[in-house]
Amino acid sequence: MLAACLAAAPSAQALEWSSTELQWQRGKLDLPYSNGATAHTNVWTFQHASGWKYGDNFGFIDFSRTRDDLDAYGEFYSNFSLGKIRGDKVGFGPVKDIGLILGVNAAEDAKVLKYLPGVRFALDAPGFAFLNLDLTAYLDDSRGVRHGGAPKEGDSWMLDLNGARPFKIGKASFSIEGHIELVGSRRNEFGQKVPHHVLAQPQIRYDLGEQLWGRANELFVGLEYQYWRNKVGDANTDESAVQALVVWRL
Repeated sequence: MLAACLAAAPSAQALEWSSTELQWQRGKLDLPYSNGATAHTNVWTFQHASGWKYGDNFGFIDFSRTRDDLDAYGEFYSNFSLGKIRGDKVGFGPVKDIGLILGVNAAEDAKVLKYLPGVRFALDAPGFAFLNLDLTAYLDDSRGVRHGGAPKEGDSWMLDLNGARPFKIGKASFSIEGHIELVGSRRNEFGQKVPHHVLAQPQIRYDLGEQLWGRANELFVGLEYQYWRNKVGDANTDESAVQALVVWRL
């Protein structure tokens, strides 16, 4: 599903800009629904962002290995900028543009599929490369327990703040980037309440390639902090973890 979404993005000839990354993270993460167990986890991420005539796209696929288990999870979002479509500014106050966003989230092992249609408010934030506030529905189209997946859930909503803030200390280049999301509560196919969750994943990156061989925006090292309250719907799991981070920008 996610691979199909990435393939359906505008062709290279139509792109105004693009950024593709390979990321590696390693940290000790909580295992939900396991009575407090943790495991050292490696996560490999393929991530792509691009802008085109009528908006922008963002997507990623995570491949995570915990012990002997390998799983895949991905998200894709396509934002249609009303300012670009109209050819004129659309916004108010600190909002410099408004977009209509369409998203999809998919998990392989759990057979989870979510659709996220909504609205994006692009914020005018000095010093930021970008800062967006997204408000979307959170519509479930999962396979459910009958088909060997996680329980199907009712529909809900999501609020997501995402951005990137580059900065320098002396001659060294850094950035803080990532997102924080809030997803509302819902009920699963057994009538049980699935609590709201809060997921924050800020990264701090240091541009190592700029220092090593004078090529900026190519090789980064740093840390990602992950805070996940009610991780994947488990009211007994509130994760707080620091992960090592290496990013190669293609």
